Amino acid sequence: MQLRLCQAGTLFFGVIFSTQMFAIQVIKKSNSGICHPPQSSWYERTKNYAAFESLEGCVAAGGRLTKGVSLGPSSGSEALSKSVGISKYKRSKFGSNWTTKNCRDTRARLLVEMSTLPVRFATDKGCLVTSGRWVSSWTGNVLNAGDIDIDHIIALSWAWHRGAATWTKDKRVEFANDPVNLVAVEASLNRSKSDQGPDQWLPPGGQCGYVARFYRIVKLYRLEPRPAENEWIRAFLNDCRS
Repeated sequence: MQLRLCQAGTLFFGVIFSTQMFAIQVIKKSNSGICHPPQSSWYERTKNYAAFESLEGCVAAGGRLTKGVSLGPSSGSEALSKSVGISKYKRSKFGSNWTTKNCRDTRARLLVEMSTLPVRFATDKGCLVTSGRWVSSWTGNVLNAGDIDIDHIIALSWAWHRGAATWTKDKRVEFANDPVNLVAVEASLNRSKSDQGPDQWLPPGGQCGYVARFYRIVKLYRLEPRPAENEWIRAFLNDCRS
């Protein structure tokens, strides 16, 4: 009788233990970087992995979705950031403004470098650029100083939600002022682009060059686009090459 009770107790404990284990099953990020939820056919076979509480968290850490699995419609950058404990984006996270060297900020230095004619300054100190001649990278139009925005190829908020939130403040300031990621364009186009990636917005001209440059910067700074974004960029660049 005692043996039967013991066996029954063991069985009962085993059922509870198994139920608890099922309830707390984690997302497994394999050594090859694939995120496996419990419904993945490779879930049980994945023995060496990093554990995550959510699929969104695994993807945000650089993981890739396995076939047949998607993040779903509620997995925008803001929702994803909340799931992995990333604070809300603020411009000040990348420095309060352009960095300044010898009285010229990043905008002024780029205007000097990009002008096809010698520039003029507001004063003899040579700090504020007032005139010159610039050609828009996105339309080929000739621009005056007042028509220009210095735009980030990869918007700061886009980068924030794809890896920059974990950088040091110094690295974010460097990114925000890196000429590799900056371009002189019409202010109106900069406004329409906002913080969108190339899968959501493309310039009127030079689209292949724009996407190729965008992707080079992604690789340079080791940013982590969403799987769907990566697929779109690669497919677009393949079309450009064909």
